[in-house]
Amino acid sequence: MEKKQLSEIMVGCADELLKTMADEISRNYEVAIVKEPAKTLAMLKMRDPVKNSLFYLGETIVCEAVVEVEGTKGIAVMMGDQFDKVLNMAVIDAAFNANFPECRNFEPLLLEEEEKQLGQREKENAMYLKTMVNFSSMD
Repeated sequence: MEKKQLSEIMVGCADELLKTMADEISRNYEVAIVKEPAKTLAMLKMRDPVKNSLFYLGETIVCEAVVEVEGTKGIAVMMGDQFDKVLNMAVIDAAFNANFPECRNFEPLLLEEEEKQLGQREKENAMYLKTMVNFSSMD
């Protein structure tokens, strides 16, 4: 599983599932917190659809944490201030970085969660499409 895909799934994932995975890693390996979960600001990058260029929309509050599991670092950053969730995400990230055997059990659960998230996103998009106005038909 690629890093970007893992991060995207975990951000939308239920806290309970992440806690279960992180607890399993914590039981089997030594987890050291390098940087406690904390709020900080990050620049929000957007793409201008006309010029197709990047620009910074402004700042947003994010929560970040860094852990080390058996000598392998794990990092997590997400919008908001969910300290427990971001800490669990960092532990899982370290486990995947170290390629621990538990990750083979986690991957199907995460892929199933990704399918749920995609289904939910499609439902939301379908709802929004019903309300979209076609300005070219207003001639």
